Amino acid sequence: MFGLGRDELDAIRLSLLVATVGTAASLPVAVLVAFVLARGRFWGKTLLDGVVHLPLVLPPVVTGYLLLIAFGRRGVAGAALESCCGLVFSFRWTGAALAAGVMGFPLMVRAIRLSLEAVDRRLEDAAATLGAGRLGVFFAVTLPLAAPGVLAGLVLAFAKALGEFGATITFVSNIPGETRTLPAAIYTLTQTPGGDAAAGQLVLVAIALSLTALIASELLARRLAARIAG
Repeated sequence: MFGLGRDELDAIRLSLLVATVGTAASLPVAVLVAFVLARGRFWGKTLLDGVVHLPLVLPPVVTGYLLLIAFGRRGVAGAALESCCGLVFSFRWTGAALAAGVMGFPLMVRAIRLSLEAVDRRLEDAAATLGAGRLGVFFAVTLPLAAPGVLAGLVLAFAKALGEFGATITFVSNIPGETRTLPAAIYTLTQTPGGDAAAGQLVLVAIALSLTALIASELLARRLAARIAG
């Protein structure tokens, strides 16, 4: 591909894997948190909203350091997950997926929350009067109506995950074939004599991937919205 070497192709494949796994794993949690923020009325809601959006305003290096403290081999969560499930995050591609998911999480939550807030509550009430329980109303009415927002949030988080660098390199370093994602590969090439050409090619690949995801999201969201309106 464009004369790229094996290391560069591995970085592209790893970035796609990391972005896909990180986004997919965070989706259920994002839907739950977005629903709580959209419909919940409780003390501390503003604080929860602030915590959810914190990765957007914190330096990515700080987020990566916090992940290292919490999910490293000596961290409380990291040690527990390794002990019970054999799941290791530090200096593994799974850690890169975790960092990518965390960084894209606020964007996903915000898009889903706005979509949930736009759902006509009268439709939910009508379904409830016909005997549907809360879960039934949510999965049969609320979630399908909010589907365009869910899709938009997924793609935004995926695009953010593809471009994540600071938190990833702080948490899992820059190991070729294991944690060297596309942004890390570009950074490495810019620091390598004679690597400018390959870095430029990877930049074009990154732009193409992100633009394709955004265009696909827009087209699918329009189709979903038209189907729902119909």
